Amino acid sequence: RLAELTAASTRLDALGERLVRLGQLDPEEFVFNQQPPVGGPERNINENHSDMMDLSGSISRLSEVLHSQYARLDALQLLLLDRNLEYERTPAGWPVSSGWISSRFGERNDPFTGVRAQHDGLDFAGTRGSEVLGVASGVVIWSGLKYGYGKLVEIDHGNGYITRYAHNDELLVKAGDGISAGQKIAKMGATGRPSAPHVHFEVLYQGKAVNPNQFVNNMR
Repeated sequence: RLAELTAASTRLDALGERLVRLGQLDPEEFVFNQQPPVGGPERNINENHSDMMDLSGSISRLSEVLHSQYARLDALQLLLLDRNLEYERTPAGWPVSSGWISSRFGERNDPFTGVRAQHDGLDFAGTRGSEVLGVASGVVIWSGLKYGYGKLVEIDHGNGYITRYAHNDELLVKAGDGISAGQKIAKMGATGRPSAPHVHFEVLYQGKAVNPNQFVNNMR
């Protein structure tokens, strides 16, 4: 039984080291191939102690090793879960299932007045009624009409990021809904102030509009 437990401990070491590599974590932070630190004053015992005492000592030492391994694996699991949640909440990919980018972030001539103006998002042109997708998990904080945006969906991702999806023909989610990355949230339309059916997509970080291009180029 002691041999079986020792073999199981070795497999736990191998699993921990593999998880550290797969998670691209600092190997110095999670060291699975070293014995746990021990110490303290000791008292010599009779050299004629029994084999049972030897066995008891071996089991005690193995128990300490297993306890340390489980503690490190629990910490590693929590860290990887947190990282995965953060990854799911960070905008990535296109907000449409099909289409093309018809206007970029930055200064442009306003399509209605011709005057130079700041465009705070990316426009994705496509067919009226085509799918609009959430680019990260989060909670819907707005689903309805908003001046200039038409039928708008706004999603708070809980990490400083908010995404907006404007000019929709139909809204498929309501305020308070939790959504996952890639979920259908609306159907493309031309409500508000558009020249043709498209999705105006914005990314805000800490309340300020940032260039969505860095996020749409990152596919999950």
